[in-house]
Amino acid sequence: MCGIVGLFLKDPALEPELGKYLSSMLKVMTDRGPDSAGFAVYGRGTDGLAKVTVRLAGADAQATLLDGLGARFGGALGVTKRSSHLVLTVPEASVADLTAAIAEIAPAARIASVGANMEVYKEVGLPADVSAAFGLETMAGTHAIGHTRMATESAVTTDGAHPFSTGPDQCLVHNGSLSNHNNLRRELRHAGMSFATENDSEVAAVYLTAEMAKGKNLGEALEGAIGDLDGFFTFVVGTRTGFGVLRDPIACKPAVMAETDQYVAFGSEYRALVDLPGIETARVWEPEPATVYFWEH
Repeated sequence: MCGIVGLFLKDPALEPELGKYLSSMLKVMTDRGPDSAGFAVYGRGTDGLAKVTVRLAGADAQATLLDGLGARFGGALGVTKRSSHLVLTVPEASVADLTAAIAEIAPAARIASVGANMEVYKEVGLPADVSAAFGLETMAGTHAIGHTRMATESAVTTDGAHPFSTGPDQCLVHNGSLSNHNNLRRELRHAGMSFATENDSEVAAVYLTAEMAKGKNLGEALEGAIGDLDGFFTFVVGTRTGFGVLRDPIACKPAVMAETDQYVAFGSEYRALVDLPGIETARVWEPEPATVYFWEH
């Protein structure tokens, strides 16, 4: 059992409040996932620049990494520190060089996300503590997704926390369990895709990345997932401009959605949505089984 939430803003006037609303939604889902929590926030970004979010605990380790990167990238490197995560900004053409340098200087570091707009944060701990550590309430953006985890099939680690990001500006949160993830992982590896964990949810994220690499948009990739993924699942996924929801054909995992002229919201339970503006007059519904819901800016 896990809790997942998502918020896609139609009204730019709400963008400064995105983090505040998502933080509230995550905290309400604490009893569905007290082991770890994480979230992805999509901001406006800056043309020509890319962001690499790095997980690396310890002030000394972070300082060593930044000293080494500073010597290589100089003034082209932008740095934002948020607890155990660093958001590093470089010209888009330098992303590969940056990720290679991170692996060389700090082998213990983990890349949480790469993208022009997206930043991913996740840690072991209660959702309220994780949100506070990274300052989620102060973050602005266009859309965001979040997850509270109750580990049932693997250890409680930050590597196992959601969201899983396996492509630029792409991420996924998942409630459920996939039954064909081992076979699908082998097929995707044979096709050249890579994995950082043994988590079944990462397989779903990599699958969508592989499908979008073929030229599909998020909605089309989710359509394919209905037939290619087996098990019980509810997904909320994000791309640079898109926000999607999918439940498996049996749809035994709880889900509720709400839509107004200002936003589209998702929660594992309705109580995750009660603090959103105008929720009293929103269109509220339970997403249908094997049905793709997809919005795009």
